[in-house]
Amino acid sequence: MNDHSRAPQHMVFHPKKRLGQCFLVNRSIAQKIIAHSRFGPSDTVLEIGPGMGALTIALARIVRHVVAIEKDPELFKRLEMILHQESLNNVTLILGDILKLDFEELKEFFETKILALGNLPYNISSPLVAKLVANRQCMDRAILMFQREFAERLISGPGSKSYGAITVMLRYRARARKLFKVSSGSFVPRPKVESMVVELDFNHPWPHAPVSDKELRRVVKPAFSQRRKTLINALLGAPGTWDRETLLAAMESCGINPSRRAETLEPDEFICLANALKLTIS
Repeated sequence: MNDHSRAPQHMVFHPKKRLGQCFLVNRSIAQKIIAHSRFGPSDTVLEIGPGMGALTIALARIVRHVVAIEKDPELFKRLEMILHQESLNNVTLILGDILKLDFEELKEFFETKILALGNLPYNISSPLVAKLVANRQCMDRAILMFQREFAERLISGPGSKSYGAITVMLRYRARARKLFKVSSGSFVPRPKVESMVVELDFNHPWPHAPVSDKELRRVVKPAFSQRRKTLINALLGAPGTWDRETLLAAMESCGINPSRRAETLEPDEFICLANALKLTIS
């Protein structure tokens, strides 16, 4: 795809700030993302937010089929024109919001689980990750570009400032792996932050899963809601949950010191605690 600055006048597009639109214009980065995805000629890939087609075009030339979901009607029409000019007929464009899409509607395009790719508007990163986790039964892998700070929250480990509730909840259902960083100069308009490409592999969830997402979230979310508090005090602050005696008994059964902070707990410790507390809601 041509750089935005070199596009024909009728194709120049003014990004909508309210939709968080930043277009990838660095061809080498687009090719690097495709190379790291490990997608092949027999694959069908879901692209989230194709924009002006920087990834769409590169992807369509190496896979069997691309299903691209675009929310912006104006971009949708422009991308239709671009794909026609590039003589690409293996791309199905869907006008819609990925956050509102019923993944059951995608089954007709995928013989097995879904492979996904996307350069995401930063403002949908968290709800999209939650959406993918909720639909994990039909997900294979997702190669996604996030704001770097958000990406670091997905891949961080216990003891780091980036480690938080979303880290634990995602790791319970998928493995997040850093692929590479992307500089802000690769986009138009140029964002004020750097980006990072991350792989979410839903084929490698946490080795054991004795609790539901809801039960785990009930512990993890309040534990991190006030990071400076000790674990016992943070959980006591969650309305309508547990009393001190119940929490202390559960922590003792899991070998967790109540004076620790949430950011020091391993996922296994959160899982143990959620399992110990799941039948004790008062």
